[in-house]
Amino acid sequence: MTAPTSTTIWARRVTDGVEPKNVIIAMLPLLGVLRYGWEGLGWAAFAALFAAVVPTLFIRRGIRKGTLEDRHVGHRQRRLTVIPFIMGSVLISFAVMLRLDAPADLTAMVLAMFASLIPILVITVWWKVSVHTAVASGAVVCLAVALGPWWLLLGPLVALIAWSRVVLRDHTTAQTAVGAVVGALTAGLTFWAAR
Repeated sequence: MTAPTSTTIWARRVTDGVEPKNVIIAMLPLLGVLRYGWEGLGWAAFAALFAAVVPTLFIRRGIRKGTLEDRHVGHRQRRLTVIPFIMGSVLISFAVMLRLDAPADLTAMVLAMFASLIPILVITVWWKVSVHTAVASGAVVCLAVALGPWWLLLGPLVALIAWSRVVLRDHTTAQTAVGAVVGALTAGLTFWAAR
């Protein structure tokens, strides 16, 4: 095993710091507060619980049991167990939010998350597409749709995340690019249509 370089150290910081759960935990309250105030913050916390916290606990449990090797679920075939669990968790929050008439943009955001996981799951059967870039690009596009085009200025962050995944050899450039496109298109179009 080679010693980490300054490049790989920074890549690890980016990969861990802007991992999907952290993007979701930051983006949902931001959207909730800016669109709906305190009520939005409460619903955002509820959505983040099912979209980020519960999946993280599931992954940690898998690591403890030895069925998963790391928090990013680097083994492609093991993602085929994790992604359906996350889809189920997100779907539960969507159903509750729909039933209790949660704010429209937050409900649409949760639906967009679920919709994005469908092509990610299908692609993962054959190829290890980047969930990191999919989540980040989807978040950027949805924020731009909800709050205005200035939020597209966060786009370079997606490129930085892609760089980190490639440097760490967790993904190829193509896998990060496809992830970004899938996330932006699926989440963006679903969010736009559902809000």
